[in-house]
Amino acid sequence: MSEREKVIAVKYGDHQAFVELYNDYWEQVYDFSRLYISRVADAEEIVQDVFVKLWESRHLLKEDESFKGFLFIITRNIVFSRNRKKVNENLFKTSVLSAFGNESNYNSNSVEEEYCASQLAVFIDKLIGSLPEQQKRCFLLSREENLSYKEIAERLGISPKTVEIHMGKALKFLKNSIERGWEILLSLLSF
Repeated sequence: MSEREKVIAVKYGDHQAFVELYNDYWEQVYDFSRLYISRVADAEEIVQDVFVKLWESRHLLKEDESFKGFLFIITRNIVFSRNRKKVNENLFKTSVLSAFGNESNYNSNSVEEEYCASQLAVFIDKLIGSLPEQQKRCFLLSREENLSYKEIAERLGISPKTVEIHMGKALKFLKNSIERGWEILLSLLSF
């Protein structure tokens, strides 16, 4: 039975097709969960939760859309909403540090983290490039040249309070965009 046939069968309540999809994908769901969750038991629980949610929402399956994408969205939502406190923030923090060019503060423990950091760096560069010009200038002067808000203000001929506002907006935009875009980056590792 092809994946598409399994998806259609699951949509209409076929338990055996569901078991086959579980066998096909449980390891990918587990591996993705382990990127964020440090305890094995917690990651195993997430796998079970993902497939329970898949069964409960099987009516939403569309045979002409990516099953992996649908499964990934369920996994991401469970990892971030139900287990927010258990998320391994260390991977995220070290990846962001490396992506911002602070390699001296970054001790990679695995190839996955190095790859994740390099992908995150590309993604963050694109996000920074999309900032409004003044926010981008403030952000780059702060992060790349390690200038204080006062020094940035002097260089750009604006007030330190304006720099603070631009930095706050830039950081909020980057944080929100990274959270939304994280699924894309990690899908490169998982699927």
